[in-house]
Amino acid sequence: MSQNIILTHQEIEHKIKRIAYQIYETFVDEEEIVLAGITKNGFVFAQKIAAALALIAPIKVSLCEVELNKHQPDLAIRTSLAKENYTDKGLVLVDDVLNSGTTLIYAVRHFLEVPLKKFKTAVLIDRNHKKYPVKADFKGISLSTSLFEHVQVVFEDSGNSYAYLS
Repeated sequence: MSQNIILTHQEIEHKIKRIAYQIYETFVDEEEIVLAGITKNGFVFAQKIAAALALIAPIKVSLCEVELNKHQPDLAIRTSLAKENYTDKGLVLVDDVLNSGTTLIYAVRHFLEVPLKKFKTAVLIDRNHKKYPVKADFKGISLSTSLFEHVQVVFEDSGNSYAYLS
């Protein structure tokens, strides 16, 4: 199967920095925010945004890993932070690719069980194939693809990152 690179490492780094600035502008009045990354790539993406925020903003950033079954999203969702650690705080739910919106909408539902000051979503790639009324407040790129194409983001341990379409 052929791979078409849609974002290089340098482009991803630029998107991360831009999203970090957008998050800072949105939460400028907050002392602390929570970046909740959906397990695997969403959490890695959240960590990268947190690192970029640390360079530009005095806001304390808490990271939270969100574990959910992407094939059965209605099953219990676990988070690495207890609910009281994000209650009454600003929260950004982070994932790498927004495809149908299923994963994001179930994760949003989980976080709506507690009062939050402000709730936003961030994705690196928005594919515009939504089944649910969910949107990304902060996004790296919007990409029109067919339903038969697959978008994959790769965050390598060596620090190299890229996204491809197959």
